[in-house]
Amino acid sequence: MYVKAESLFFKQPITNLTNPEAPGSYKIAIVYVCKNNNKLFKILILILSLCHLLCGCASRSSHQLQVFSYNVQEGIATLDPAFAKSQAPIWAAHQLYNTLVETDSNLNIVPSLAKSWEVSNDRLTYTFHLRNDVLFHDNEAFDNGKGRKMNAADVVYSFSRIMDKATASSGAWIFNNRVDSTHGFTAVNDSTFQLTLIRPFHPIMGILTMQYCSVVPKEVVEKYGKDFRSHPCGTGPFRFHFWEEGQALVLHKNPHYFEKDEQGKPLPYLDAIKVSFLDSKATEFLAFQQRELSFVNDIDPSFKDEVLTKAGELRKDWQQKIILQKHPFLNTEYLGILVDENNPVVKNSPLRIKALRQAINSSINRDKLTMYMRNSIGTAAEGGFVPGGLPSRNAEMVKGYPYDPAKARQLLKEAGFENGKGLPVITLLTIPIYADIGSFVAKQLEETGIKVQVEVIQKSLLLEHTAKSTAAFFRGSWMADYPDAENYMAMFYSKNPAPPNYTQYKNPAFDVLYEKALLEVNDSVRYALYRQMDQMVINDAPVVPLWYDMAIHLVNTNVKNMRPNALNLLELRRVKIEGE
Repeated sequence: MYVKAESLFFKQPITNLTNPEAPGSYKIAIVYVCKNNNKLFKILILILSLCHLLCGCASRSSHQLQVFSYNVQEGIATLDPAFAKSQAPIWAAHQLYNTLVETDSNLNIVPSLAKSWEVSNDRLTYTFHLRNDVLFHDNEAFDNGKGRKMNAADVVYSFSRIMDKATASSGAWIFNNRVDSTHGFTAVNDSTFQLTLIRPFHPIMGILTMQYCSVVPKEVVEKYGKDFRSHPCGTGPFRFHFWEEGQALVLHKNPHYFEKDEQGKPLPYLDAIKVSFLDSKATEFLAFQQRELSFVNDIDPSFKDEVLTKAGELRKDWQQKIILQKHPFLNTEYLGILVDENNPVVKNSPLRIKALRQAINSSINRDKLTMYMRNSIGTAAEGGFVPGGLPSRNAEMVKGYPYDPAKARQLLKEAGFENGKGLPVITLLTIPIYADIGSFVAKQLEETGIKVQVEVIQKSLLLEHTAKSTAAFFRGSWMADYPDAENYMAMFYSKNPAPPNYTQYKNPAFDVLYEKALLEVNDSVRYALYRQMDQMVINDAPVVPLWYDMAIHLVNTNVKNMRPNALNLLELRRVKIEGE
């Protein structure tokens, strides 16, 4: 391959790094670089950084090099796990860092940095015994630039940093009012860490699996300060190599990673991860077709009918070209309704009437919606608000709203708007990628007699409206932060602000059950409380659950061992790239 861009020339052929099997030399001759051309300079730096990886693997033949490539359309704002609040930084942090415990493919809590743990009889003190073979990535902040051994003091520092107001972490809420602010984190010795709660809180183990709880080294954080966001250092399977924001992110295999496979072979198998930032889903899909990307997460609506049948299977033309992975994950797509009657927006809205909210719920054919608008990607949400896959089984056991237009009309009559007479037009706020869903819902509601105007706004503006409680009727989604139904019920606890209580739901009976569930140590009893709370929410209808989501991955056929999971984490430790 020859690269020629204005005054930048590479005279020798180089490997196409998105296709490691392509023939070519790793020698690069640079004739001339125009220093005033910033874009070309960035390209040069990226190519040189990737070639550094190749040079490190010089003893291996080129066809063995394994580089996994994926795209992040929205970009990555930070590589600091203290701010990993959305999917893009969470995926990156998962490669760079480890947590004390993690979830397996069945959502069980399993060891990671901690090899074992005990819980005191009063369920207030959690004692973790740490591995003694975990090293931080090499960094200039350490003696001789070599990564040192991770210890319990690092866990104390990392967790305290999340709670520190000076950090301003978006994850501070995970410990607030749950962990003793003065004696909550203790290093008993180098290999023993203790966490002390103010009161029992069963989901704490799930919270500790979140990327916010990644363990970081104090020396590196203090060396870079706020720039730690772009100079990350952890213990994870991959280490930071290069990041040109908006251009590319490159991570290399951590040669000192502590985990091994069942045969005793070190993990990970991949040599590198390359992340691109194409801002168009159409361009992303084209790059995937050309095998420049190893996989794509989700599928753009404009391509779904080309690739998938209405039943959600690959069309014949694609069956031998790519692999389709579908897997339920903990995300509920819904419409939210503001219900705080002290809010001026609600006082002037007919949505304050419960019967009208119930009529909206009964008017929507969720099966039809998921089939025709989603190509069967997802499951109709006709149970509770909590999606399937959790042991409380809310989606199966809570009675929701099946499609029933006759009941919807009856409820509309009970609300005082028979056949829609006297009912003003209701505005539904949504975002561009869900505009078609909004139109589908509006059409269904119109058949009942409920007129809805769909207003499409940018995601940032919708988030602002919902956070300030100025949106009466809005599109929303809730993806679990940790695998426990409590995470969904927290959305309706009256003492919680928005977020997570975007609907401003207030029900004293619900609050009593919620607080009781937090103290309950018997799993079966706690699950029953979750279902009881969920049924209250469904009956009061501050939300209109639409579908329980499904992760969909389109994967190139040379990618092996890529397994989906219920949290839709990008898990790459056991992934291999095999030649074809």
